[in-house]
This record gives sequence, C-alpha cells and structure tokens, in this order.
Amino acid sequence: MIEAKEDKQFLTKAKFAKLIEGTVTKKRLSYMDAVIHLCESYEVELEEVRKFISPVIKNKLEAEAMRLNFLPRVNELPID
Repeated sequence: MIEAKEDKQFLTKAKFAKLIEGTVTKKRLSYMDAVIHLCESYEVELEEVRKFISPVIKNKLEAEAMRLNFLPRVNELPID
C-alpha cells in the first residue's frame, strides 16, 4: 500500500487520506498510529503533515482523541 519514498513530494490530501485508511485497515492501527507510521515511512515531520490531513481524517482523529480522553468530549449542543 505504501509507495516509494520518492513519491513523498507528490502527496496530496486525497492520496494521504487513502494511505491512512489503507494503513488503518491493513495493519489494524489507530488513525493516530497510522499517521505516525506513514510519516516515518515517507520521512515527513509530524509538524509538516498537517497540510496533508483531509477534513474527513481530521474528524476521525478528533473522534479517536475524544474517545481516548486526549481531547474534551463535546456532548452539548451550543445554545445561545
């Protein structure tokens, strides 16, 4: 699933999202672990991967972080 390291400059949000989804499924990793694994494979700094994270993957990462209590859960509807 992971392509050659020479392709790292051609990563797009869509391509990176597919790589993350494939890694989560194939290796049975969490989304956070999949991102870390792909960063190591593509030699991309974790701080720089932000530009490759699609909104869909970002939502999945946030949900995972809330489930693991890394982020506060948002259970209330905003009422003004």
